[in-house]
Amino acid sequence: MIKVVVTGSAKGIGKSLVQKIDFELSRQPEDYMIYGIDVEKSNLDKCLRNYTHIIADVGEMYELPDIEDVNYLVNNAGVQNSKDDIRTNLIGTINCTNKYGIQPSIRSIVNVSSVSAHNGAEFPEYVASKGGMLSYTVAVAKMIAKFGATCNSISPGGVITDLNNIVMNDKDKWAAIMEMTPLKKWATREEIAEWIYFMLFVNKSMTGQDVLIDNGEMFNHTFVWD
Repeated sequence: MIKVVVTGSAKGIGKSLVQKIDFELSRQPEDYMIYGIDVEKSNLDKCLRNYTHIIADVGEMYELPDIEDVNYLVNNAGVQNSKDDIRTNLIGTINCTNKYGIQPSIRSIVNVSSVSAHNGAEFPEYVASKGGMLSYTVAVAKMIAKFGATCNSISPGGVITDLNNIVMNDKDKWAAIMEMTPLKKWATREEIAEWIYFMLFVNKSMTGQDVLIDNGEMFNHTFVWD
């Protein structure tokens, strides 16, 4: 039985990733179960036979359910510009990794960071939380190497999700963002899910690394929001 845990699975990148994993694993002979953890409800458990949705706050260790022998973990749950940026994004990643990732059955962990961890062009607490994830990824990669497992992070730039509606729906702000983005576009959540899937299931040798998917945003350090 393959066991996968994805946090922040109710919408956005997490939801697309669950759908991608379910599609790919359903084509393989081995049984599997995907566990989604989020503070919000999801309709995926009504659509996918091999998905279990759990409502819990990753920032609170005592809320995390017991799931034995997890093989794949994606720390995707995150908030932005809130009082909980560090608690949810960084502490939540540490909580879930300690709970599900540091054990002999683990095969791969992917942490979802941000381009702002590299260029600092975001809200300060958010930048700190995502930057901490990069260092933590390297530490975990060292810890789980003895299990033959990998741990990497992915740093998306702008992604077309509801979280970014405040700038996507503003004509002037969107124009300013596109002006400073070399490829003149943002990634879709499905594209980021493809990258995470590759790092989680296909990759066997890269560990302790961060993959930057930002349409060239790293070339600039201007943050457009309000």
